[in-house]
Amino acid sequence: MTDLSQQQQLSADTPSWTRPEGASLEQWMNTRIARYSTRKYDWDALKFQADFDPKFRRAQMRYVGTGGTGVSADVNTVPSENFTFSTMVIPAGHEGPPHIHVDVEEVFFLMRGKLKVVITTPEGERYETIMTDRDLISVPPGVYREEINIGDEDALMCVMLGAKKPITPTYPEDHPLAKIKREKK
Repeated sequence: MTDLSQQQQLSADTPSWTRPEGASLEQWMNTRIARYSTRKYDWDALKFQADFDPKFRRAQMRYVGTGGTGVSADVNTVPSENFTFSTMVIPAGHEGPPHIHVDVEEVFFLMRGKLKVVITTPEGERYETIMTDRDLISVPPGVYREEINIGDEDALMCVMLGAKKPITPTYPEDHPLAKIKREKK
């Protein structure tokens, strides 16, 4: 298992990619690797949404940083400096509810499956598209996005957010999730 504990020794002012003093190249690079064999899907990262409605159940597997799900720390990831990277599983018939990131671009790369992606501006303009294997969409900050698995199998996608620690997204005011208090993780 990759030992990421060396990263915790760095001060808050030192970028996480800085080679720790006295570390060999191998030791340093081992802090920069997140292997699939050491990951596990976190079905609880967005559990508050699934508790509200089971159709929102999905899982995150973090690699770089903690993403925008509200998870505050994961010592088993490569620390983030400028972006986050994770994979997400959306089971067939499930969806990611409409949410907005006001501070970052969000990129979805669909590795497997079939998703309907709906983009809506705060003013009400609407755009939707169907994504299939190896399609990518880059969603700018300031618009709502939702991902709906319209296929017969789990959808697997890579998700990147353009900040070390993005501001936790919010939902449209009229969406029921906008009124739910989420627990800090």
